[in-house]
Amino acid sequence: MGAWGVLAFDNDTANDWAYDLESADDLSLVEGALDKVERLGAGYLDADVACEALAACEVVARLKGRPGYTNAYTEKVDRWVDAHRLDPPVEIINRGNAAIDRILGEKSELRELWLEAGETEWVDAVADLRRRLSG
Repeated sequence: MGAWGVLAFDNDTANDWAYDLESADDLSLVEGALDKVERLGAGYLDADVACEALAACEVVARLKGRPGYTNAYTEKVDRWVDAHRLDPPVEIINRGNAAIDRILGEKSELRELWLEAGETEWVDAVADLRRRLSG
């Protein structure tokens, strides 16, 4: 995973996922990212799967009017959100929160990578995303 910051779209995996979002007309790509996390059950969570799930949660938070931040890496997502004024169902919000729990859990490669690098700011960024998703 190539990452240059702690925010959801500050890595190659999330940006690649966001390019796929541009061709979607519904929340199927968001659901697909959350499905990948759920299919693993209690197994070890790969960093790329986690990055896609965080990107999906960020899209849902933005659809709820809670972007938190915008930058050059969120432009394509923000354009998509503006063009698709969807109201995310509670089920997707709950699934997003469950995915965040898994990503912050013990069996998460992404969590391990950030903590090994001494980046506690990443935990704060994910906690902020959870607040925006839930709020």
